[in-house]
Amino acid sequence: MNNELRRNAGVSWLTLLTSSGTLVCCALPIILVTLGMGATVVALTSTFPFLIFLSLHKIWVFALSGIMLAFSTWLIYRPGQYCPADPEQARICEISKIWSKRIVWFSLVIWGIGFFAAFVALPVRMALGI
Repeated sequence: MNNELRRNAGVSWLTLLTSSGTLVCCALPIILVTLGMGATVVALTSTFPFLIFLSLHKIWVFALSGIMLAFSTWLIYRPGQYCPADPEQARICEISKIWSKRIVWFSLVIWGIGFFAAFVALPVRMALGI
């Protein structure tokens, strides 16, 4: 059971990391430019050139992180899970499940914000003529 808990926790943290990558690659630069901080975006891309690569390949970034999110969500919410009978291990198991669910939901929110900023915000803005 401990190996399964470690695997679920590891997948949850990896999911959070990949969904955060969607924010860094796409949402953060758009938000900074919208707030009039274009020079900050230039400084960020000069300091971290991989941001340009991620932005150019944002479809792959979002697709892979979306797949990771779906897999992680399935791992956490799949049927047939149980905690051990030992009270101490059961307590640890329940705490791990709670934190895994929190991390996955936080990751989904981050991914949603990044997706909106990268793919929805500009077309909506152009359609509204703003």
